[in-house]
Formats: sequence, C-alpha cells, structure tokens
Amino acid sequence: MKRVTINAYQMGLVFKNGVYQRLLREGKYWLSFTEKVEIYDRTKPFTPALELNLLLKDEQLKDALHLVEVKDNDIVLQYVNGLLNQVLTAGRYAYWKGIVNYDFVTADTSKIGITENIDRATLTGRLLAGYVRTANVEAYEKAVLFVDGKYDRTLESGFYCWWKNNIIIYVGKVDMRLQQAELNGQEILTRDKASLRINAWARYQVVDIEKALLQNKEFERQLYVAFQLALREYITGLNFDELLEKKDAIVPYILEKVAQEAETLGVKVAGFGIRDIILPGDVKEIMNQVLVAEKKAQANIILRREETASTRSLLNTAKLLEDNPMLYKLKELEYVEKIAEKVSTISVNGNGVLIDQLRQIFSGEK
Repeated sequence: MKRVTINAYQMGLVFKNGVYQRLLREGKYWLSFTEKVEIYDRTKPFTPALELNLLLKDEQLKDALHLVEVKDNDIVLQYVNGLLNQVLTAGRYAYWKGIVNYDFVTADTSKIGITENIDRATLTGRLLAGYVRTANVEAYEKAVLFVDGKYDRTLESGFYCWWKNNIIIYVGKVDMRLQQAELNGQEILTRDKASLRINAWARYQVVDIEKALLQNKEFERQLYVAFQLALREYITGLNFDELLEKKDAIVPYILEKVAQEAETLGVKVAGFGIRDIILPGDVKEIMNQVLVAEKKAQANIILRREETASTRSLLNTAKLLEDNPMLYKLKELEYVEKIAEKVSTISVNGNGVLIDQLRQIFSGEK
C-alpha cells in the first residue's frame, strides 16, 4: 500500500493497469501498488493523457469540469475572473470548476454580422485582431457596404465591426463635404485658331452616395471630364476677340452645361471659375503691341484736343485785341513789363525822336 495526499487546489485520477478507476478530491488516500495516480492543478486547464471521452463516463469527473466544444465555424472567448484570457478555436477543451471563475462566449464567425454580446474594446483588442475587421466612417462621410460584390446597405457615420471570414466585404466611403477640383493646363484653340492655356477650378458636393458609387464608376473623373468638355465647347465656339468680350459669360454657361450631368453622378455643382488665361509668346507680344498702339492713339487724340483748345483761345484773344485798342495797349504794356523784369540796365543812344517814340509807347499816344 502507498499513501497519496491531494491538496485543496488539486484533483487526482486513479489508474490501474492503464485503466481509469476513480476521481480523488482533496484528502489523503491509500492506494495499492498496482494503482497509479495522476495529480492535476485545478487552476490550469485539464489536459489528460487519455482520451477525454473515456474519462467523461465518470459522472463525478464530468461534473467537476467545464467542457467547451468549439465547432469549425465558431470561436469561443474565454474569460478568467471577468477578463478575456484567450480565444478558443475548433476543438474540445476542459477546465476545472471551483477555484478559477470561467466564462465562455461562443461566436459564430461564419456570418459577417457580430450579434454576440461583445463590447467594442474586446472586439478591437489584441486577442481578436485576427478575427474581426473594422471600418470607421467619419462624421463628414457616408459609405456603402458591399458583401460578396453586392450592395448591402448605406452606412452613416460611426464605427463598424464584422467577423473576418471568407465572405468578401468592401466599404466604399465618400467625403460629403464641399470639395474642389483643379482643371489646370487646359490647351484649347479658339475658333480663329488662337492657342490658349486655361487654368480653372470647380467646386462640388456629393449629395447622393448611391448614385455616385453604385450607378457610376469613378464619378470624380466623369465630373472632371464634364467640366473640361464644357469649357472646350465654349472656347472653341468663339474668336479670340469675342472671347475677351464675353469672358464674363463663361461661368454661367459652364454651370448650366454641367449641372444636369452632375445630377446623374449624384453631385451638386457649387461653383466654377477661371483662374488664368495664358497666351502664347507671339500672341502676347502682338497684344502688347496693340495695347501700346491704342495708348499712343489716345495720347495723340488728347494732344490734338489740347492744341485745338489752345488755338481757339488765341483766336478769341486776337479778336478781343482787334476790337479794343486800349486792351491791345495794355497787352503791349504787359509784355514790356515782362521784358523789363529780365533787364537790369537800359542804355539809350539817339536823338529826341527815340525819346518821343518811347513816350508814345508808354503813354498810348498815336
């Protein structure tokens, strides 16, 4: 005989000639020499060397264990004392009851929707990273969910989780805010073959995500082409001079032209503008020459106008002097005064005739 002691946190399984006999709980026992005992720690999983089904025929042993069977398409979340400890995949597991508090949550991963009562922190944690796929739709976004290539539903802003399996999931997101597209370097010929390079911009906003993503492919590309074609249609229909005269009509024309096509794309056009119209070097030089010629012509017109006004003024003055001898004399005195201001000394040589002539000038005698 031999004595065996089973402690409080242990369980013992007695075998005789390799055949399971009975379960030993806490206590002291006498065994024959032909019997063998295997002692297990109840704080750890039960992993016997013998086939588990044979052992479970003992009802006492069966009642002492948590038995967990995980199917092929399932996983089981094992919680130890309220904390997630591990994820169990397909197989059979056994844990001792009593000392450690175990909880188990079974999840069917063959579907995509997570209907089990599992909190977000657990789903996004390290242990479930390989079993869960997530998507985050921002407050300014909307998204459409495709399952195996088929439209499933529209997703509003929020956080979403699905089981990771062989079902294909695609989430197409669209920014619902006001956006701007740049149409730079558009090389366009006018009707009279003038080559222009135009830089423009367009503002738009997605208003129908199902039209944008389900009914159209690359809606942003299509919208860009619509603006591009409308701009080319307007420019090529005008001569260069006509374009300069009607440049203010470009924006209303483009907006009206693109609005209907944008609606089929699920988009609302909010604005359009021309940033630059760049001319080739030779055309720019000609335009500068025309501008210089126009300015010179304007300057000549102003000069001729001033000359005409000056001549008219001289003519009026001459008529006044002719009709009024006294005014004529005053004008002579004015000029003599101006001359006198420039002269500091006058030397007069001659007879009395010269004196008389000066007297006549200053006195107004004839």
